[in-house]
Amino acid sequence: MKTGHIALRGFAEADLPVLDRFSTDPDGTGTFQWTNFTGPRARRRFAEDGFLSPASSAVAVTVGSVVAGMATWEAADRGGPAGGCFRIGVALLPDYRGHGTDAKAYQLLVDQVFRHTRAHRLEAFVDSEDVAGQHTLEKTGFHREGLLCQVTWRDGGYRDEVVYAILREG
Repeated sequence: MKTGHIALRGFAEADLPVLDRFSTDPDGTGTFQWTNFTGPRARRRFAEDGFLSPASSAVAVTVGSVVAGMATWEAADRGGPAGGCFRIGVALLPDYRGHGTDAKAYQLLVDQVFRHTRAHRLEAFVDSEDVAGQHTLEKTGFHREGLLCQVTWRDGGYRDEVVYAILREG
């Protein structure tokens, strides 16, 4: 079990090998996690904008000074004003899963996005069989909104996803 101070910070070039692990280590993303910031594409994106843009961003999740994973958000405005809705997610490396790091990282991410944007709504999607992921979102204050049937392709077939959301208090 990994313990220590959990924080979010921007990625540094020295962190790129950790991102490579998500695409080279079969256990890197786990059964239900997926990330779009891997391999050569990640290095190009880092060189372009350091993974920070109005459309989509990623920051490092750290435990102590060690990069344990990433937290992401991308615009999902759903026809409302720009910046009103973001789809967020947290992906952790195997050693950091299942010890509360994911819930703390989600809470930090929710706080950061609501503090630094005008977002009214944050969404998270989780595989319908990922009970631990659903519990993490509920523990963080997200509410289950519904089921999207056969919306994601994984392991040779279509998978159902559960939609969760949290609204800005106000």
